[in-house]
Amino acid sequence: MGKNRSRRELEPFIDRARALARPWRVAEGSRFNLSQVDPQDTGPFGSDDKKEAQIALAQGVETLAGMQDRLWAQDRWALLLIFQAMDAAGKDGAIKHVMSGVNPQGCQVTSFKTPSAEELDHDFLWRCQRCLPERGRIGIFNRSYYEEVLVVRVHPEMLARQRLPQALIGPEIWQQRFEDIRGFERCLARNGIVVRKFFLHLSPEEQRRRFLERIDDPAKQWKFSPSDVAERQLWTEYQRAYEDTIRNTATEQAPWHVIPADHKWFTRLVVASVVVEALADLDLHYPTPDEATRAGLAEARALLMREDDSDK
Repeated sequence: MGKNRSRRELEPFIDRARALARPWRVAEGSRFNLSQVDPQDTGPFGSDDKKEAQIALAQGVETLAGMQDRLWAQDRWALLLIFQAMDAAGKDGAIKHVMSGVNPQGCQVTSFKTPSAEELDHDFLWRCQRCLPERGRIGIFNRSYYEEVLVVRVHPEMLARQRLPQALIGPEIWQQRFEDIRGFERCLARNGIVVRKFFLHLSPEEQRRRFLERIDDPAKQWKFSPSDVAERQLWTEYQRAYEDTIRNTATEQAPWHVIPADHKWFTRLVVASVVVEALADLDLHYPTPDEATRAGLAEARALLMREDDSDK
């Protein structure tokens, strides 16, 4: 299993993860344009390579499980994964498949829905700050504080419900929120919380196909809401908001990964690769016992061995 492998044994899988993750990384966003990423792209894989990619994903999940075990044992770093996307882009599936091998004790997933009355009485970062992962854990945000510069920007009437003083609502509010987000993520990085952000880039044609599949499949109808179609009519506005957000919040400390999402098998493989790469960049290892601890272990072992002798 991955957790029993040495770092040297894991290196081939880590190197492949780096190669798969690198093309989709945006760490300096000033010149970023969404048109640079084709939602149908499958990187080095062809349309007939799905099985090969699935094997690579399984290996990536195993590698991730080993690294997460060390992250948990070391108890120094935390990893925060933020997922943003249009409806039906596959966030839930990516989280489910990529984290399938992780010890549930070391992972926590938080989905952010419409803000509650209590949450609206606080600043826009508050509800997410309360859910940050502890040291040793992987935290996953299914949507996040980025909704405040995406959905709220596309629906500016939502600002009225946030009870902000009128004097603070103006055209500069989005740039101010970008500045606040960059500062927040810089603070997290300086306190040992590694941040990786994913935008799963779906085409409108594929979203339409997935919506129809949900409507026609009784097992998937619960996933669909008529409001999804209403939001789809604002596709262009959302794409502009995502592009501007990525341009203004992509940094070396908290990069975005804009991943093609029309092929779920490829999306999941790249997400797993990004997570493996992020953990590989940390000095993760099992704690080395000090002299006093080693003495205690030796004493405990001796006691247990005497129990075995007395049973004979």
